Parts: sequence; structure tokens; C-alpha cells
Amino acid sequence: MLQQTQVARVITAYCRFLARFPTLRALARAPLGGVLREWSGLGYNRRARDLHRIARLHPGGLPADVAGLDALPGVGAYTAGAVACFAFGERVAFADTNIRRVLGRAVLGRAATESEAIALDRRFGSRRDGARWHHALMDIGATICVARRPRCEVCPVQATCRYEGAAERTRRRQSPFRESDRRVRGAIVRYLARSRRAVPLDVLRRGINDVRVPRLVETLTREGLVQVSSGSARLPTR
Repeated sequence: MLQQTQVARVITAYCRFLARFPTLRALARAPLGGVLREWSGLGYNRRARDLHRIARLHPGGLPADVAGLDALPGVGAYTAGAVACFAFGERVAFADTNIRRVLGRAVLGRAATESEAIALDRRFGSRRDGARWHHALMDIGATICVARRPRCEVCPVQATCRYEGAAERTRRRQSPFRESDRRVRGAIVRYLARSRRAVPLDVLRRGINDVRVPRLVETLTREGLVQVSSGSARLPTR
């Protein structure tokens, strides 16, 4: 839920989701449509689909090793490393944006690339308490060693840090969300989530009022997020 989504938006949805699906087995038994309804408002509905697939593959518990986690639908190297570390106590190197920035600035004088950060993490990371080490890096990056105007005067690694405040390349601005396919995809799923019955495609098109609706309904159908039958669409019932 936290991937590209702020904590403030996630907390309420997280508690609601766990109340509805307290175990992997409960999640596995639910139809995907019900899962998408509980996910509504968070966006990136493929994450909910992948989580549902994971629950059906492993209703009794997740793999505890990086390789097993990395093989799960929608899970990449970073998520696999983070879960292995925080949930299962594995000593594994991984790096998110905050870790890249903190380790990179401290050792290289600039934000590190992902491969550089992983190498630094492997070199300097705690051998006794990897979870505490990574939590510390993430917290420093989120509260002190921020992207703009870092609070170097209160940083616990100030004495050895090589960062001198040099300008760093900023990320390229994304196209406005209002114009993106993602906005319309989300609107389609939300519209269907509000209805317990299949919605005729022409009604869906008029309700969302965007010419991309037919094309994106086809895309969502191929991805398993929408079912279409007899000219009507609904969320998956299985």
C-alpha cells in the first residue's frame, strides 16, 4: 500500500483492509472484486490484484527467503529484500529512495544509484540488527536528510558525512495526473466498485465522460481487473 502512496492516505485503508482480510487465507477466499472494493481510493489497483494472487498461491504463509519473495506476482528486488529483513530477520542489502540518499551523501557526497546504494548497504550494514539499521536509514532520510534543504546541523552522521550541499539532479516531472490514463483507469474501477451489478458499457462511458473508457476497459479486462460480458462490465466475481 505504501508504494508511491503517502502514509496518511494508507493508514485508514490499511486498518480497514486487515479488518476485512485478517489472514492470507481469508484474502485468498475472497473474490477479487471484493478486494478491489476494499482497496478503493489507494490507486494502482494492480497491486491489489497481485496481493490477491499471492494469497491464493500461499494461503498458509509467505516464503521467508529473498528468492521466494522475489518470485511472487508484483514483488521486485526491493520489496523482497525489505520483507525478508523486516518480517523474517534476514540480513540482506536493499535500498529505497531514502536509503540511496542517506548512504550516498554520507559516503559518496551525493545520492547513490540503486546499485551503488546496495553495495554500500552490504558493506556498512549492521550484521546484528539489519531491521534496526534499515529503519534508521529510512527515518533519517524521511526527516533529516531530505531531498531539499536537508537538516545537516542535527544529522547524527554529520561529522563523517561527505555531502557538501551540492545541487543534485531532480526527477523529471510527470505528466499531470488529470491527463493520465491512470486517472481514468482508477475512475473505471471506482465506478464499478460502487455498483453490485454489471454496468452497461455505454452507461460507464457516459458516467466517466472520457473517450478513453472503451480502450481502458479492454486493458483492464486483459489484466484481470474487470470482467466484461454481454456488453456490460463489472469487477471480478472470483
